[in-house]
Formats: sequence, C-alpha cells, structure tokens
Amino acid sequence: MPPVNLPGNALPPESQPVEKPLTRAAIFIVVNVKPDDRSLAQFREFCGNLASLIRAVGFRNPDARLTCIAGIGSALWDRLDQPERPAGLHPMRAISGVYDAPSTPGDLLLHIRAERPDFCFEFATEAMRALGDSVVLEDETQGFKFFDNRDLLGFVDGTENPEGQALGNSVLIGAEDPAFIGGSYVITQKYMHDMAKWNAIPVEQQERIIGRHKLSDIEYPDDQKAPYAHNVLTSIDDAEGQQLQILRDNMPFGSPARSEFGTYFIGYARDPARIERMLDNMFIGDPPGNYDRILDVSTPVTGSLFFVPSATLLESLADAATPADAGKTEGGGDPQTDAGGASGSLHIGSLKQENQDE
Repeated sequence: MPPVNLPGNALPPESQPVEKPLTRAAIFIVVNVKPDDRSLAQFREFCGNLASLIRAVGFRNPDARLTCIAGIGSALWDRLDQPERPAGLHPMRAISGVYDAPSTPGDLLLHIRAERPDFCFEFATEAMRALGDSVVLEDETQGFKFFDNRDLLGFVDGTENPEGQALGNSVLIGAEDPAFIGGSYVITQKYMHDMAKWNAIPVEQQERIIGRHKLSDIEYPDDQKAPYAHNVLTSIDDAEGQQLQILRDNMPFGSPARSEFGTYFIGYARDPARIERMLDNMFIGDPPGNYDRILDVSTPVTGSLFFVPSATLLESLADAATPADAGKTEGGGDPQTDAGGASGSLHIGSLKQENQDE
C-alpha cells in the first residue's frame, strides 16, 4: 500500500487481494443487482460474507490460492447511501476512434482466481447461490493460463507488471482519497480475436505491432519500436516524466468448436484515468490516427469500470442491510442453515462468527 499518515494509532484498512500473484485459472462474473430493496439487502449481506465464503471453499487446499476480488459499479454505489463517493468512480466511458470501445452494464464484478479451475468453479457456484435471484447475469468468462503466460496471439502477457512496493503504489488508493485508502479501481474488457487474420500476418510484423520479440519476449529497443506498437501506446508518464503503471491480470479464453478466441483484459490502478488514457491512445491514437494495430484483429465486446473497496469497507456494507430482508435467501430461508451447495453445507454465517471468535 502507498505510505499514508493515519491519525493516532489507526491501522490502515485491509485491502482486497489485488496484489496477489497471477494464477493458472480465473472466472470473471459481471452481474447487475435488481432495483428492489430486497435485492440490495441481499447484495449487502453477500459483501459481509465474502471473506468467509472464500475461506470456506479455499480450506480444502490452501495451495490452490483461491481468492476473489469484488468490484462495485457506479450505479450500484449510488444506491448504497454511502457518505462519500470514490473520486474516480464513474460509468465506463465509451470510446469512438479509429475503432470503438463499448461501455456495457455492470453493478458487481467478481474476479475469482486460483491455481486450480475446480476451486474457481466451486467458488463461483457458491457465490451465485448466495446472490440468488437478486442479480441478473451480464457476462461470465472462464480464463486459463496458456503455456508461459501467453495470450492466444502468442505473446507473453503482463511482462511489464509492477512488482514489490511499485505494485502497491500503482494499484492501491492512498492519501489522495482518504476515505477509500486501500481500495483500487478496475476496468474490464472482453476482446474477441480474428485468429485467421492474425495468423496471416508475418511474425516480424506481429512483433512490430506488439513491440516485443514473440519467442524470447525481449522488448525491442526504443529506437526500433514502431510508433503504433502496443507497448509504446500503453506506456504513459505523469507531468514529471514518471511512468504511470497499472496491474494487468489478463486471461485467455475461448471455444475452438465455436471459433471463439479472446483475451479478457482486466487492469487495476489507483486512478482509472491511467487505464482510460492508455485506451484513448489505443483506440483514438497518439497522435490521433496512430492507433494500436492489435485492434485490426481484436474487437472489444464489453467494457466496465468498477471501484474495488478495501476488504474492511466491503464487509462494512453489510451493516446497512435491512434486518427484515438481509436474513433471507432467494428461497426465503436462513443463510446459515441454507447455504450448502453442490459440495454440501458451508454454513457461511456460522463460519463468519467462528472466525471472528478465533
């Protein structure tokens, strides 16, 4: 986390696991919360129980490194009646340039990660059961690690992710927004690739488009990079000339039988303006017209922006749930006795209490 000065002996809020290493499997789920009060109360209850649900599913094998990050969209935040609003939270801005980037609905993002896809699947099952009929699914994408962290275009993805202290400084909100210290922002886009068109491009030209050698993953020297190279257009600096970094946790996805091949872009930053500036450079061009040639073969079909509250703030959202509604699941039962899924009862409510008492 970026260094911040907190009053007295106050401890910084615990962040969600944005900084955890990349995993071999992931599921990305985007839903909208229905407009009625009962659905909102059920969402609040889910926020309060999320940490317990992760523990309940993940205890089977800690080496699976199961995590889930929850992001909240702008429209849903407005319904939560919070005293303050994250400074960078707003609806995803559609881009119209040489190519277009859409803005698509999304109240809640669940970014589920693990070393094993069965843990992702089991957690997604339990999470959707906990949300019940309070939500409407917008998109679900199952991602996988492809060889040595390559995308389906054949290039290593995420090479320039920050590490160590630079990672926290890049992705976690600091003193610039004191009410939301330890939070983050995330932008997601689902890209579909025209693999036949891409594979028809000679490897040497593919490398000029990316700005790296395909096999070795070695970056081209700056003086040899094309002005339209992907790693030129997505490298940005602040007013003092310091590089502004983000964390990419992209995953390939696809269905060969349906000729679907894609990359799920997911980028975290302490200020979403960083990612938005990179996207402007890609779609509009820098200067305008000098666009990212990846877009000749890759088309975004979704686009959403979410605020990622600290784990502390996320759990506190349950405190405002309406008591009469918060204790009811979709079937009207008690979640502590009704939370079993495909693998048996998890008793999420009781697990939460047990962990608090330990």
